[in-house]
Amino acid sequence: TWQLLAVQRWSERGSPLISTDMTGPTLVTGAAGFAGGHLLDLLAAEAADVVAWHRPNGSAPTGSPRLRWQAVNLLEREAVRAAIREIKPARVFHCAGAAHVGQAWDQTTDTLAVNVMGTQHVIDALRETHPHARVLIPSSALVYAPSTEALSENHTLCPPNPYGVSKLAQEMVGCGNLQRPRVWIARPFNHFGPRQDPSFVTAGFARQIAEIEAGHREPQIAVGNLEARRDLTDVRDTVRAYALIIERGTPERPYNVCSGRALPVGEILENLLSRARTRINVVTDPARYRPNDSPVVLGNHGRIRDELGWQPTVPLEQTLDDLLAYWRARVSDA
Repeated sequence: TWQLLAVQRWSERGSPLISTDMTGPTLVTGAAGFAGGHLLDLLAAEAADVVAWHRPNGSAPTGSPRLRWQAVNLLEREAVRAAIREIKPARVFHCAGAAHVGQAWDQTTDTLAVNVMGTQHVIDALRETHPHARVLIPSSALVYAPSTEALSENHTLCPPNPYGVSKLAQEMVGCGNLQRPRVWIARPFNHFGPRQDPSFVTAGFARQIAEIEAGHREPQIAVGNLEARRDLTDVRDTVRAYALIIERGTPERPYNVCSGRALPVGEILENLLSRARTRINVVTDPARYRPNDSPVVLGNHGRIRDELGWQPTVPLEQTLDDLLAYWRARVSDA
């Protein structure tokens, strides 16, 4: 499995993925979300002591008995402070936040509130009650100015949309503190895989294919801009990068998490359609186009590769197979 592969690669380096020289549990905010959920899988493989936060209006998923689920509203400053005081985490993976680029255009206030104020509350609570914790903030490639070139960490910072603005502000909240806690920054590009919400393009394609195969919809799939090229990384590689960054990276030094190649969205769709069990037509839906959609988002992962030894290990074919298998199972169980 991918978990065993990750642990094996670290065994070859003579080090565990998660160090054991820090006292206190690991806190994952947004643990019921896409990246957060896969991060829990990775931490469970390491037998880590984990506290997992989810939204108060949501339900805690079932999982490892070592997980302790808590409902915490990041916008309630005192609730965050009380929870941090009780947990005293050694490390925090701050995965909570508004994650959809397209929706941020219509929900700008909510996006800024959750991503910026929520982060501020976590940082303030740690500084006041447990300042020795390590904190990883997953930012975004969309903090960079648009470019057709491969983006390195030294590229100009100029977010092209409200989501990118919120992620850059999130970085500034984390790195703007003159005192502890220490903060590590990951800048993930597009990551995808099983369990992703279907409002994201690859998951949306896979769900539609699964529903068509099951006879739940007509044999056609609605698409937006298929010419856009995106740097895609399997989410399981992405969360492995998060663990590496917080354990071995340099505080406040951003690390791109990307594959180093940009594929057209249309090519991803073709690969998924080639796996479909029935013939499917493709139709264009103008409503699926985003304002100011960048034609290319391509990253340079030289820094994280050279400094931390990370590179993607999950093949695109496996990600697509796993993604379709997940949605076929979901549709079958519905």
